[in-house]
Amino acid sequence: MTGFTTGRRALLGGLAATPFLREASAQGNQPYVLGTLFPMSGPNAEYGTAFTAGIQLAMQHIAADNMLRRPLRLQAEDTQALPQQGVIGMTKLVNVDRANYVMVGFTAVSKAVAPVGDRAKTVMVNGGAVGPDLAGLSPFFWNVIPLAHLETQALLPFLVRQRNLKRIALVYVDDPLGDAILGILRTALPAAGGELAGQFSIPRTAQQFAPVAARIRQTRPDAVYIASFGAQQSQIIKQLRDNGVSQPLVSYSAMNIDSVRATAEAEGLIFTTQVTDFAGGDAVTRRFATDFRARFNSDPGTYQVNYYNAARLFGLLAQSLERENAEVNGENLRRALLAGREFDLVGGKGRFDDQGNMSAELQINEIRGGRSVKIG
Repeated sequence: MTGFTTGRRALLGGLAATPFLREASAQGNQPYVLGTLFPMSGPNAEYGTAFTAGIQLAMQHIAADNMLRRPLRLQAEDTQALPQQGVIGMTKLVNVDRANYVMVGFTAVSKAVAPVGDRAKTVMVNGGAVGPDLAGLSPFFWNVIPLAHLETQALLPFLVRQRNLKRIALVYVDDPLGDAILGILRTALPAAGGELAGQFSIPRTAQQFAPVAARIRQTRPDAVYIASFGAQQSQIIKQLRDNGVSQPLVSYSAMNIDSVRATAEAEGLIFTTQVTDFAGGDAVTRRFATDFRARFNSDPGTYQVNYYNAARLFGLLAQSLERENAEVNGENLRRALLAGREFDLVGGKGRFDDQGNMSAELQINEIRGGRSVKIG
């Protein structure tokens, strides 16, 4: 990934060496533990690196602003995007590290760890997975990313009415995320005036897609929706193009990563994200963009925004609890979220419902020349 060439160990090691942590140790303060359950190795490690970068910057800003009386410590557990590894990591974070706030990603992992966090009353915040059934998993499971049903509902009318792309073929990974998007397209496409031209399931470990491309060509769709993640995404895009699929490619916010934008065959790909105006937005958004570029020498993407917001949200909630002299634990963090409801985050005001789902304005983007450009 551009801007992350120092590697995952450098990302985590940089936190251990930050001045505010050394000062805290000298003062004898016990840090607040922020846990993460991300893939830091394996084919989806690019996501873990991106997620962690957003959190790092938020922790830097929280420390610089003296938001909290106690320092922060990041405790990372590598899930490899696998549910079983996620449960093992979550159990450790709850029972050993005593984390009251854990940031998670990937639909299957999120669903697997939610019962563990719910029993422990540990807040879990998702900024990367989009399965619509992640809403309401637990009172302690929150989402700072628009879920798939919201992203698709924003995209489909644009495709059908503005681009006249009515017959959509779906390539979807065989896991809870892919199944969820299949279910959405089956109902939302006809409602928008389109139709599902074909559905093609692929194993999450697959890397050969020529046979899928041949079947897609036979259906003659107007566009192809790709519902996948990780290293698989770039391979699907490249192999569809190499095997004669010339129709427009469309997807959701998972495509907004360096490896996809750097894939020449991804030129013209259309996808959704939440609105972020890095140049002309509010002060929080501008500061995030400026400091991210200075620290990582690259433009921020959707996931860096989401996990910055997840960590910043902890800072804001814990700050309000400290002012009350209340204990910073899962139950009180949830109480503070529901009391405040609206918070200054990157992209503007983040508004949370009773289930901890954040609403956000969405935009439609196209990859042009290796960059993401807003088109609607």
